[in-house]
Amino acid sequence: MKAYVRSNGIVLTGKAWEIRYMLKKYRKNYIFVKDWIETQNKGSKNEKQSL
Repeated sequence: MKAYVRSNGIVLTGKAWEIRYMLKKYRKNYIFVKDWIETQNKGSKNEKQSL
């Protein structure tokens, strides 16, 4: 199972049961996919700035 977070969306690859499991897992932390993307993008921007 792989998850690619991009600036305009998320791409999940893997078996159907793996994707369903990951979506249920992330649903506890993020209400919308938009929130998940924004959180991931903020984290990567902060890492780049600290270098």
